[in-house]
Order: sequence, then C-alpha cells, then structure tokens
Amino acid sequence: MAAEKQPYQDTVMLKRKLFPAALAFSLVSATAMPALADAAHDHPRENGTAAAPLDIVRAAIDLARPVNRDGPETIKVRLDTVEVTGSLADGATYHYWTFNRKVPGPFIRARVGDTIEVELQNPADSGERHSVDFHAVTGPGGGAVATDAAPGETKGFTFKALKPGLYVYHCAVPLAAQHIANGMYGLILVEPEQGLPPVDREFYVMQGEIYTSQPYGTKGKLTGSLDRLMDETPEYYVFNGAANALTGDNALTARVGETVRIFFGVGGPNKTSSFHVIGEIFDKAYPLASLTSDPLTNVQTISVPPGGAAVVDLTLDAPGEYVLVDHALSRAARGLIGKLVVEGEDKPDVFRSDPARDARTAHGAHSSH
Repeated sequence: MAAEKQPYQDTVMLKRKLFPAALAFSLVSATAMPALADAAHDHPRENGTAAAPLDIVRAAIDLARPVNRDGPETIKVRLDTVEVTGSLADGATYHYWTFNRKVPGPFIRARVGDTIEVELQNPADSGERHSVDFHAVTGPGGGAVATDAAPGETKGFTFKALKPGLYVYHCAVPLAAQHIANGMYGLILVEPEQGLPPVDREFYVMQGEIYTSQPYGTKGKLTGSLDRLMDETPEYYVFNGAANALTGDNALTARVGETVRIFFGVGGPNKTSSFHVIGEIFDKAYPLASLTSDPLTNVQTISVPPGGAAVVDLTLDAPGEYVLVDHALSRAARGLIGKLVVEGEDKPDVFRSDPARDARTAHGAHSSH
C-alpha cells in the first residue's frame, strides 16, 4: 500500500504549488483514498449489495424533450451524490459513485438565457466529499467550490446559461479522476435560442473507463485500483456505466426512414473516443458540440476528448443491427459495445446480401468436411 500512495503524495505536492487554497481538501482526498476506495461503510439496502446490485445503467432514451418555448426560464436541478453497489458486468459488481444512482448522471436540458439553480446533496452515508463542475458555467470552478459537500451536507449555486452547446459535468473533488472513473459525470445541453433541427429520435450516450484491480471478466466484487488509474490503464471501457450496457433490452431502437440524433460525451477521465456506428454515416456531425458552427457532413468517425462532447445526426436507410463502438477497437473486447436496432422493410436498393453466394459458400464449407 505504501508504494501505491507515492503518486498521490507527488500529486499533493504539485497542488501545494498550484492550488494552495485547496490543499486541505487535496490532502484528505489524496492521502486517504487508498483506504477509502475499498473501505466498507454502511449504505441503505436500496443502494445495492453484492448479492443484489443495482442496475446503474442510464437508458439511452432517458433524456428530456427538446425545449419548445420562446423566452428564458428558471430550471431547478437536483443532484444526489449516491454511492452504490452496482452491476458492472455479468457476475461482477462495483462500488460506483453516482449522480442520482445512474451512470451517467441525468441529462439536463436548457436554453440560452435560462437561469439554472443547482442543488447538490451528499447523503450522510457517503464515504467521500463530492461536488459538481459544469463545463456550461462561466464562473469559479464551474460550481465545484460552491458545491463541495461533506457527507450529510447540501450545497448549491445558480448560473445563467450564456453559451449554447453540449457540455460535460462531473465531480471535481480531488482526486477528480477517481470520482469521474467511479461514475460521476453527465451532460447538460444548452440549446440555441432557435433550438435544434427536429429529428425523430434522440439518444444519450456517454463513454467512460473503470480501473479495477481485478482483470476484465473477473466475477464477484471488483475494487478500484489507484495505480491503474494513475497509469491510465483501465480494465473496462463502458457506454452508460457498465460493460455491454447498451445491448439487449437497453439497445437503441428506431425504424427505417427515421432520423436519429445521438448526444455523445466522454466522461473519461483519460481516454479520447473515436466514436463510430458500424454500417452508418453521420449525415451531420457537430465536433466538440459546437452547435452554432456549421456541422460537418457525411462523417464516418468523430473524435471526442475526455471532458468533451459531440452531437451526430444520421438517417436510417436499411433495417438491421448497427453497432456503436470506439474505433480504437480493442476496447470493444473490454465492454465498449452498444447496438442500434433498426426495424422496417428491407431496402434492397440500399443494401442486400447475395443469397445465392451465401448458399454456395455454405455448401462449399459443408463439402469440405
């Protein structure tokens, strides 16, 4: 354990030079994390157990509808920083730190000019301080200082949404990377005054990394590794919180002919995503979620940095299953897979397989045995 603490002691010395006012919090988080990361503290049973873990996956359809009004309003946002035992993979659990018991946190939707009132409650059974930093804020720390809450405390602040875009928010208590890796990130959309072009369906997808001490695929209760976090070598890559989360019942669904918009963000904390939908081309892509710039057209893959976001629109021209990936494709073998299931009539003028060739291939394979 002593060897594991050294990088964090170095981090604290750096913070002493750069952020002297935050040193007390940095010391608490940095030097105590190895103990806190695996410490057992009592949680209510509704926060999950190893035998009955929570489903922490945020459904891709769990997002607010488009803003449809003329003038600004006041929006109230409530974030509860709940530490839970959740299902990371088949037969494997993990001690997540969450906003509102899901990963990512809630999708917040506003309009330029809106006033947003943020209330953050850190339950008394938490083992950590927590906070929230909104990249959509123009103010000190993005709200992180104002919301730095010890277990049992409630903090808050108010800000005006001045600039349109799709922005990440995340916990910023040192070591912020640990809080983010454990699930504390989400997206806030600030729509332009005129709104966004309408589409048939919208989805909310975020990519993250989880740094476990145990190898990928291990069963049972997995624990976080500070060494792997600092080395930036995650065991799991995830969409919406868990391995292969956006498949099966959680797969994105649509119909042929519909237009789809994906609000995509990277919580990280460390890896850039090369977001790609296998078998589709983005009709429009808004790099870095710049919604007031002209979108790129006919884009195959879009690069999204940690702490960044993008918006992509696509039209579904043929039925079938389309796979969401990071085109750093080794990550697919570590849990980073999603599916978009498109139903409807076949469109042979767009895409068709060759049944005769398939039959000949199958017959040849059979004859070779």
